[in-house]
Amino acid sequence: MRSRRAVQGLLRSKKIDHDRAMSDLPLTRHAYRLERPADWHAPVVAATPHSGRFYPSHFLRRSVLDERTIRSSEDAFVDLLAANAPGLGVPLLSAEYPRAFLDLNRGADELDPAVIEGLRSSPINPRISSGLGVVPRVVSGGRAIYRGKISRAEAEARIEKIWRPYHACLKGLMDEAHRRFGRAVLLDLHSMPHDALAALGHGSGPTRPDVVLGDRFGSSASEEIVELLERGFRDAGLKVGRNTPFAGAHIVQRYGKPLHGHHAVQIEIDRGLYMNEDLVRPNGNFHNIKAVLSEVLSEVVAGLSGQIPLAAE
Repeated sequence: MRSRRAVQGLLRSKKIDHDRAMSDLPLTRHAYRLERPADWHAPVVAATPHSGRFYPSHFLRRSVLDERTIRSSEDAFVDLLAANAPGLGVPLLSAEYPRAFLDLNRGADELDPAVIEGLRSSPINPRISSGLGVVPRVVSGGRAIYRGKISRAEAEARIEKIWRPYHACLKGLMDEAHRRFGRAVLLDLHSMPHDALAALGHGSGPTRPDVVLGDRFGSSASEEIVELLERGFRDAGLKVGRNTPFAGAHIVQRYGKPLHGHHAVQIEIDRGLYMNEDLVRPNGNFHNIKAVLSEVLSEVVAGLSGQIPLAAE
């Protein structure tokens, strides 16, 4: 049986190892990029948590995947599609690090013992079971990222240096929007693989939606806001679905509190509309989809500017 002094020494040693991992984790980019408008016009915050494309070299060396396959979980170029947001009068928050490295759309406690050493237990949910915790074990298609596991200290360092700053910034923007305008509306922008809906049994051919709006079945945003978004995409000629199969994950659940004047909608755009998924490159329709998204954002800004139905908030 260990003495009290030995236990204390072990705890100090673990703390030193943890602190060393925190300081030694070679992250050369800030956690996010924030572009603020010259004049904030409406209670809208646009964010792209999965568009990060800075892959640290040490991460790529440890992965068993090639540099193209590892990008299959990335919402590639969504930040570029939304690049006009600041000019339309709303801030744009974009991730710098990719989803395969750290998933900002998961809770900080969604740790996967199958990829992180030293975990005795974790919350039981289907995301972790499928390898899609806050530190993902797999990319799209269930393809493993690592040969083995990473240390718990490294996982916690990624959370501390990337997850917490991003969410602190996002919370600050939502709170600021609420102070300025009386409510806050988060547009959480994502992309979905072209074949994802068919693979999940949710539409094919002419019935396949081009855009899926997720408001957690009405619990994360008012109907007024979702209808405004849906009308904008439909007027542009796109087919729009709601909540199936993407109802919104951690971010929408965390920031969508309509009774408190905070609304959040997850927007999934078919990647096949604007990019070559095999080559991970924008296609010839990229600028058209960028124009569509800009028009939808413009309509949302116009529709929400100065409209604060206090009785509903």
